[in-house]
Amino acid sequence: MKILSVDDSCLIHRIVESTASVFGAHCVPVSDCQLALRTLQSDPLGFSLVCIDCNTPKSHGLQFLAEMRADERWMALPVLIFTPTGSRDAMLEAIKAGATAFMSMPFVKTDLQAKMLACLGAETLMV
Repeated sequence: MKILSVDDSCLIHRIVESTASVFGAHCVPVSDCQLALRTLQSDPLGFSLVCIDCNTPKSHGLQFLAEMRADERWMALPVLIFTPTGSRDAMLEAIKAGATAFMSMPFVKTDLQAKMLACLGAETLMV
């Protein structure tokens, strides 16, 4: 199982990678949404989850999410959005854009693991 991590922070990539490894997933880190789109296009059905920072360089994370949702290959692909604020407006904006789940930063690894597993569905809990 592969998880695409879209963030300009190496620290966030390491946290996502470490968390994913707990349940046997492999993390593929990219630094911006343009690279993320190319990565998805090179392996359209290869990812089980995408984690996106809203404030990535070159393209806003929610804009990238809207582009993903417009493509039938990724309409149902679970997406976990990270935002720097936990405001209700930010959460609603992420959900309206098509996010499966939402987390405000900073977060702790155990909360991230719970959100990732929830996005992936119950079958992952058996790993």
